[in-house]
Amino acid sequence: MAMWIQAQQLQGDALHQMQALYGQHFPIEVRHYLAQWIESQLWDSVELDNPAEEAKAKHLLDSLMAELQRKAQHQVGEDGFLLKIKLGHYATQLKGTYDRCPLELVRCIKHILHSEQRLVQEATNVSSTSKRLFMALDSLSQRHQQINQAFEELRLATQESENELRKLQHSQEYFIIQYQENHRIQAQINSLATLPLAERTPRETTLQSKRATVEAWLTREASTLQKYRLDLSEQHQKTVNLLRKQQTLILDEELIQWKRRQQLAGNGGPAEGGLDVLQSWCEKLADMIWQNRQQIRRCEHLTQQLPLPGPMEELLSKLNSEITDIISALVTSTFIIEKQPPQVLKTQTKFAATVRLLVGGKLNVHMNPPQVKAVIVSEQQAKALLKNESTRNDSSGEILNNNCVMEYHQATGTLSAHFRNMSLKRIKRSDRRGAESVTEEKFTVLFESQFSVGGNELVFHVKTLSLPVVVIVHGSQDNNATATVLWDNAFAEPGRVPFMVPDKVLWPQLCEALDMKYKAEMHSGRGLAEDNLVFLAQKAFPSNNNNSNPEDYSSVTISWSQFNRESLPGRNFTFWQWFDGVVELMKKHLKPHWNDGAIMGFVNKQQAQDMLLSKPNGTFLLRFSDSEIGGITIAWVAENPNKTGERLVWNLLPYTTKDFSIRSLADRISDLNHLLFLYPDRPKDEVFAKYYTPPLCKHFLFGPGLFTTPNPEPVYMEQAASPTISNTTTFNIFPPMSDPMLDADGDFDLDDTMDVARHVEELLRRPMVNQWSSPQS
Repeated sequence: MAMWIQAQQLQGDALHQMQALYGQHFPIEVRHYLAQWIESQLWDSVELDNPAEEAKAKHLLDSLMAELQRKAQHQVGEDGFLLKIKLGHYATQLKGTYDRCPLELVRCIKHILHSEQRLVQEATNVSSTSKRLFMALDSLSQRHQQINQAFEELRLATQESENELRKLQHSQEYFIIQYQENHRIQAQINSLATLPLAERTPRETTLQSKRATVEAWLTREASTLQKYRLDLSEQHQKTVNLLRKQQTLILDEELIQWKRRQQLAGNGGPAEGGLDVLQSWCEKLADMIWQNRQQIRRCEHLTQQLPLPGPMEELLSKLNSEITDIISALVTSTFIIEKQPPQVLKTQTKFAATVRLLVGGKLNVHMNPPQVKAVIVSEQQAKALLKNESTRNDSSGEILNNNCVMEYHQATGTLSAHFRNMSLKRIKRSDRRGAESVTEEKFTVLFESQFSVGGNELVFHVKTLSLPVVVIVHGSQDNNATATVLWDNAFAEPGRVPFMVPDKVLWPQLCEALDMKYKAEMHSGRGLAEDNLVFLAQKAFPSNNNNSNPEDYSSVTISWSQFNRESLPGRNFTFWQWFDGVVELMKKHLKPHWNDGAIMGFVNKQQAQDMLLSKPNGTFLLRFSDSEIGGITIAWVAENPNKTGERLVWNLLPYTTKDFSIRSLADRISDLNHLLFLYPDRPKDEVFAKYYTPPLCKHFLFGPGLFTTPNPEPVYMEQAASPTISNTTTFNIFPPMSDPMLDADGDFDLDDTMDVARHVEELLRRPMVNQWSSPQS
């Protein structure tokens, strides 16, 4: 119910978004009156894509109906009568909607709860980040204002050039008329030669005077036309310079920043966004560049029509060349990858990508839709491409379904090609350098196309490279390939030679990348706190274990080898492999508990002991295993049964994904009756009860006859010495076992001393039909 209380405090757009989650598919009144019940159910435990889970979903639907009916029956008074009818109606409505598809009800409620949680977290984070956000928005607003002002300046300059060009054209047309008039007068003078002198002289004098007047005007007007042309060419030069400046701002800053955001999104950063705004700017640029180019070409035509002495032909040729280069740069730079192919690419696996031409609609490219081809190339081939060295016939593999025609979408005004069913059939690897593994080798998908604009006036061959891709052939390579991608996305610099990245980076830089990745995988605003990052630093730099402040690591560098090539001391895995194991475990099984703040996680064994020994017996915490990838252990404080008055800290062997696929963390904690308080002092039921398996289901799974004793608590009592104590005295609760219970770190394996619990877990792996035939079940 805590979430619903917080959700009701939302304001503005967040409140509207929350309200929009509800409707006939799930009325908001049901959410309100059953808030506590809804938030206490294990919706996330239902696998929506598994038809076998439908029985669990049906149980939740029936329970919801029962809760609604119970709530309705308890309403009294005049208002209660109306509410009773309303709740009964909702019960009937929901049963009719979801009775045949109960999994859809679970999907609906999961979406609602997750969306509410996101909105509440965002609203909570706003207060702490509002100032920074305001500054960022203010900076963004200033940049956008600068761009829009420049467009207005360009519009006015282009319109002025158009007006001046028309004046020049009218003046030149009149000049030509007068020039032809001068020729007509001269012809008349020549025709007088056959007349008698007395008749010829007065008429010739008149015509000569008229011709002199026209020739004087032509001389003056020729100078004026020359000045008009020079002034117009200077004006065009200024406009071209403004266009180039505006294009630099949009392509070399805004578009590059968009691409950088897209790259960071591959590490879990926020969605890049803003592409439609970029397209509108690029289309305005294309429109103004094309208008100015047409004006310059008209000036060239006027100059050819009436050649006059001077540098005009050379000036216009230079302007034409400049404006053509600008539009070529615009077209080739705005052929972009809107949706990147996966950066960890497995062979024989279907994948997708989308390329888009931001100026395609404005230049009418869709009138003759171009075809786009995709090929995969190596790092060396990518370098050659950027040097304009021919690699047309070279590729490093074979991609199936790698041709696609660009389509124009009228509603959005976008021209794009959607590759939906590509598959990498094979890959050709290069010779690797030194210790480099196949998961460190980078490829890229090259997209190419060719099209013309302006009635084949200009022909463009465009190409663009995807973000670096690591090719794998087996899922076991995914972990190391992801490390390569994360390092590249985080630390690549704009304009780099493909695909150079620094070998060393500052530890705070890596922390930022790890935090971004962690928050994205958890779908949470709760990332890695300073003490978490100190723990990770101590793991990455074992020689600096005494440093306990973030500032102690502010100038420390970490190399790629330390990150994911060299194993941690005394382990057979790297720093990244350990961290990625934690992420995988958390996102698959423990995400809600992390978001609730129930998992401390990044705490070593000695820290856990120091923290717990100051707390009452039964206090426990959850920390990530140091010795096993993707493991989490429970540490708790209790009396030493061998020595009165002495208290010890105990550690279970780590639970892994395999364990949680059998039984959830919350249920395991519920089973351990000697665990009382989650550190520092929260009763465990207050934290975990909402995730417990419902009692009815629990009774069914662990009913009479499964346990040999009515109270299973002794099974879970401390059965080995604390790993922090040197003695190894054990209890004789169970018969002696030939295998030691302690692991290499002194942890003990609870399962090795719990044959009954193991038997139950085995039962849970099997279908439940006919497993219990006793009358008691």
